[in-house]
Amino acid sequence: MRDKTAKPRRREVALLVYDGVEMFDLGVACEVFGVDQSELFGVPWYRLSMCAAEPGPVTVDGGYVLHAPYGLDRLRRAETIVVPPTSRADEVPEGVLAALRRAHARGQRIVSLCTGAFVLATAGLLDGRRATTHWTECAALAQAFPRVSVDPDVLYVDDGDLMTSAGSAAGIDLLLHVVRQDYGSEIATQLARQMVVPPHRDGGQAQYIEAPMPKMATTNLFAETVDWLQQHLAEPVTIEDLAARAAMSPRTFARQFLASTGTTPYQWLLRQRVQHAQRLLETTDLTIDVVAWKSGFVTADNLRRHFKRSVRTTPHGYRSVFRTRIA
Repeated sequence: MRDKTAKPRRREVALLVYDGVEMFDLGVACEVFGVDQSELFGVPWYRLSMCAAEPGPVTVDGGYVLHAPYGLDRLRRAETIVVPPTSRADEVPEGVLAALRRAHARGQRIVSLCTGAFVLATAGLLDGRRATTHWTECAALAQAFPRVSVDPDVLYVDDGDLMTSAGSAAGIDLLLHVVRQDYGSEIATQLARQMVVPPHRDGGQAQYIEAPMPKMATTNLFAETVDWLQQHLAEPVTIEDLAARAAMSPRTFARQFLASTGTTPYQWLLRQRVQHAQRLLETTDLTIDVVAWKSGFVTADNLRRHFKRSVRTTPHGYRSVFRTRIA
């Protein structure tokens, strides 16, 4: 029986650093896990510990010197270990690799950012597992580690206790996904707003290989149509309806939507509706039938089917976890 008087504990995260680690991804991890958001979000936030092979100075990308106050023994207390990228994975100390193997054997969650996947692969943790890294390095990862199933198309891979992300900004996507797992969609969305980034990006990194996602002017009818759709998730819509609103043919609208978002209108709408359902389950006491109606799924059975496929649990199971955590 849980002691209701016990003070909620903070979640422990270890940020692993070594010579050659890259600054951007360090900053992202520190922004998500290292800034205490307990008062803002009303939950005990993460506690971040920076760990190295030995406590002391570490030379990071660009020649800066960073002081790591903790050694590898600190990893044992962490629920989550973050492995940032480096172009020198083959120079990561064997002690660091051994520590990661021990952490994995203990069942701790290990998250790599960008080319940090090479560190996990060098440690042997990705053998027989699905993973990703920056699109320019996917072929090299697959060639160097043929037992790793490398997916070059996604922004991140959640393979349970091992998570990997694509380049730079995809690390933000993955860390927001971690927050969503730990605290629910509502808090992850609030954090994303505070960081001025999307709470979820559909599509994969393939959309960035040729060119980045185009900026849509606010006066553009297509952009106005997408904004309208976000505000009317509960309403039945067809591609023909949206194309007419954007003054395009259905085929042109679908092609421009895919180029702008990296996914189809149908898949994008499904994801938006699931996220809206998550927030309603977390923040209201509405029945499942009402949540289904308000999120555009119409029936509870339809909501359960798409929710299970996307979130891998039932709406009731999701609410029982995250309403308890937020209360």
